[in-house]
Amino acid sequence: MSLKKINTVLVAAFVLFILWFGTEFILSPETTAPGFGLPSWPSDDGGGFLIIKGIRDVVLALVLVILLVTGQRRALGWVLLVEALAAYGDMSTVLAHHGSVATALGLHGLTATLMVVNGLLILRETRKVAAAPVAPAPQPA
Repeated sequence: MSLKKINTVLVAAFVLFILWFGTEFILSPETTAPGFGLPSWPSDDGGGFLIIKGIRDVVLALVLVILLVTGQRRALGWVLLVEALAAYGDMSTVLAHHGSVATALGLHGLTATLMVVNGLLILRETRKVAAAPVAPAPQPA
């Protein structure tokens, strides 16, 4: 299996995971929220922030879908690296608020690290194409 196919499968898996997780936060934040890793959740109207998290995740996934479908592979690699910051941010938030270390590292940290690896693999895959010399145009005689 080629590096391009492996990278595409990995990106598709990330897209599906992020879409699923984000949609769950939008549709049923109160049942999905405990899996995030924080020890306590907003009360009263604070639950709206959970929906915001879901919307963020769906948007992040859709950006990946657009780049994947349009074949913008180099941009896809860079965006994966940048979007990994959101998962590292989630990990840091859980750790800073004395949440589950296992969830912080095992869910958020691992996801972020895999996104970084996938982004770097895509940049490596596209490096050859980006560095290919451009042949001079034929000159009319």
